[in-house]
Amino acid sequence: MSFIPQLVKISACSLALMVSAIPAVSVASAALPEGPAGDAFYTPPPALPAGKRGSPLYARALEGTMRLPSAAKNTLLLYRSLDDKGRPTLVSGTVSIPRGQAPAGGWPVISWTHGATGLNEICAPSRDTDKGPEHPYIKAISHLLDNFVKNGYAVVATDYQGLGVADFHPFLQGRPNARNALDLLRAARTLEPRIGKRYAVMGHSQGGQADLFAAAQGPSYVPEFKLVGNVAFAPESQIAGRLRAVMASDKTERSLPHVLYVLQSYSKTDPSINLARILTPEAIAHLPDLHEQCMTHALTTGYWASAIAKDQFVSKPDLTKFLKLGARNEPGTLKISVPTLVVQGSADVTVLPGTTDLLTRQLCAKKNVLRYKVFAEAGHEGAMLSGQATALEWVDARFAGKAAINDCSALPAAARR
Repeated sequence: MSFIPQLVKISACSLALMVSAIPAVSVASAALPEGPAGDAFYTPPPALPAGKRGSPLYARALEGTMRLPSAAKNTLLLYRSLDDKGRPTLVSGTVSIPRGQAPAGGWPVISWTHGATGLNEICAPSRDTDKGPEHPYIKAISHLLDNFVKNGYAVVATDYQGLGVADFHPFLQGRPNARNALDLLRAARTLEPRIGKRYAVMGHSQGGQADLFAAAQGPSYVPEFKLVGNVAFAPESQIAGRLRAVMASDKTERSLPHVLYVLQSYSKTDPSINLARILTPEAIAHLPDLHEQCMTHALTTGYWASAIAKDQFVSKPDLTKFLKLGARNEPGTLKISVPTLVVQGSADVTVLPGTTDLLTRQLCAKKNVLRYKVFAEAGHEGAMLSGQATALEWVDARFAGKAAINDCSALPAAARR
């Protein structure tokens, strides 16, 4: 079942006339067509213009929360990427450039992957304002990223497919979300050639999972860039375990809307996942509610804010195909060629500390070089706040070519015992 509005096709001739009518302006060092003001920016031509993945379509000056105050220039960009099935699509994102002169080789780059905000296109970080539906979370992201810009890093931040531009959002699907982040590297460098080719990826929650997938596939997907490391704050993992915990709960659960996001995402990508064999008719009838506004609305308003978790599932659900796709999206299966920093708060009630403890053991079993930093009493967003100094110091060391500490022989534990 899809709740995404279908785009109307137009002829190639009409599209050519439309694109040629957009004035070319210099938004940075490279001249690109200037995108429309306001939310019209996110309504692209109905037929996708030809072009390589990672090439920008148009841009304009960025407004709103993701406009990092320490940056010399903040730009909103619409660029080409690939969707969950590897087909061309358009994605929005932001590019923030430090002040001063770029170093030899260009600005070092942070490619940021954000956490769960929702399924509606209005939930994109680049669309946020001080009255936005997910403003407190996106404000916390902005604070973290501004510290990196202040310290000489260019920051590129994808919205992901389906957020910003109206489309299906492949929620908690590591490969398409990672491709969106990696393609933005190319688009940003076309926009601003002073951006260098050395980069780190960094993300939180859903974006922590996407970050790990981006680090695993980056060297082959964007081989002209040099990956030096990646940082995952409270990364999502253990997809099957989270589903089973919700299915067994006789309470309202903060994880319930999240699990339903994943079920819809995976069933859209793999139509053989039949939600009618997993969810009750009442639950299915209320799935469109999850596409209204964003994550905070789902957690606090309407049916899903008071629904008893286990009552949303049929007595003998068929999870075979879902679990197969879930296993493909587990970051603990990845082999990453560069050092990884994982940051977790011990008081996190969204990504439970024990799941990240298990993830770090899985990554170590794959012979990854891993630093695991636990912050006592830090919650889900608190991992970013408490861990930002550690992350900056660690990223600085990777760009400086220093050897990374490997905690795999003596991993700490975030879960309280």
